[in-house]
Amino acid sequence: MKAYEEVIEFIAAGPSSSALADFQASPQSKERIAALIRKEKNKGLTPEEKTELEDCLQVEHLMILVKARARQYRAQ
Repeated sequence: MKAYEEVIEFIAAGPSSSALADFQASPQSKERIAALIRKEKNKGLTPEEKTELEDCLQVEHLMILVKARARQYRAQ
Protein backbone atom coordinates (compact mmCIF):
# COMPACT_ATOMS: atom_id res chain seq x y z
CA MET A 1 0.00 0.00 0.00
CA LYS A 2 1.35 3.42 -0.89
CA ALA A 3 1.71 5.84 2.01
CA TYR A 4 -1.06 8.17 0.84
CA GLU A 5 -3.52 5.26 0.54
CA GLU A 6 -3.52 5.02 4.33
CA VAL A 7 -5.01 8.53 4.49
CA ILE A 8 -7.58 7.70 1.82
CA GLU A 9 -8.70 4.62 3.75
CA PHE A 10 -8.93 6.64 6.96
CA ILE A 11 -11.05 9.38 5.40
CA ALA A 12 -13.26 6.88 3.56
CA ALA A 13 -14.15 5.29 6.91
CA GLY A 14 -15.91 8.54 7.91
CA PRO A 15 -13.93 9.60 10.98
CA SER A 16 -15.20 12.17 13.47
CA SER A 17 -13.78 15.69 13.58
CA SER A 18 -11.77 14.68 16.64
CA ALA A 19 -10.32 11.65 14.89
CA LEU A 20 -9.42 13.80 11.87
CA ALA A 21 -7.71 16.38 14.07
CA ASP A 22 -5.72 13.67 15.86
CA PHE A 23 -4.75 11.62 12.80
CA GLN A 24 -1.11 10.59 12.48
CA ALA A 25 0.35 8.51 9.67
CA SER A 26 1.71 5.12 10.62
CA PRO A 27 5.44 4.70 11.23
CA GLN A 28 5.61 2.65 8.02
CA SER A 29 4.10 5.47 5.96
CA LYS A 30 6.37 8.05 7.57
CA GLU A 31 9.41 5.90 6.82
CA ARG A 32 8.35 5.35 3.20
CA ILE A 33 8.04 9.09 2.64
CA ALA A 34 11.37 9.74 4.37
CA ALA A 35 13.01 7.07 2.22
CA LEU A 36 11.63 8.64 -0.95
CA ILE A 37 12.92 12.07 0.10
CA ARG A 38 16.36 10.66 0.92
CA LYS A 39 16.52 8.85 -2.40
CA GLU A 40 15.41 11.98 -4.24
CA LYS A 41 18.28 13.93 -2.68
CA ASN A 42 20.91 11.25 -3.23
CA LYS A 43 20.21 9.24 -6.37
CA GLY A 44 17.03 10.54 -7.87
CA LEU A 45 13.67 8.87 -8.16
CA THR A 46 12.11 6.73 -10.84
CA PRO A 47 9.10 8.33 -12.52
CA GLU A 48 6.80 6.11 -10.44
CA GLU A 49 8.53 7.06 -7.19
CA LYS A 50 8.41 10.74 -8.12
CA THR A 51 4.67 10.48 -8.71
CA GLU A 52 4.22 8.65 -5.41
CA LEU A 53 6.16 11.34 -3.52
CA GLU A 54 4.25 14.15 -5.21
CA ASP A 55 0.95 12.43 -4.35
CA CYS A 56 2.06 12.04 -0.73
CA LEU A 57 2.99 15.72 -0.50
CA GLN A 58 -0.37 16.77 -1.94
CA VAL A 59 -2.23 14.52 0.51
CA GLU A 60 -0.09 15.87 3.36
CA HIS A 61 -1.02 19.44 2.42
CA LEU A 62 -4.69 18.49 2.23
CA MET A 63 -4.51 16.81 5.65
CA ILE A 64 -2.98 19.94 7.17
CA LEU A 65 -6.01 21.90 5.96
CA VAL A 66 -8.48 19.20 7.04
CA LYS A 67 -6.93 18.89 10.50
CA ALA A 68 -7.02 22.66 11.02
CA ARG A 69 -10.70 22.79 10.09
CA ALA A 70 -11.47 19.74 12.25
CA ARG A 71 -9.83 21.46 15.23
CA GLN A 72 -12.09 24.46 14.65
CA TYR A 73 -15.16 22.22 14.71
CA ARG A 74 -13.94 20.46 17.82
CA ALA A 75 -13.42 23.80 19.60
CA GLN A 76 -17.02 24.90 18.94
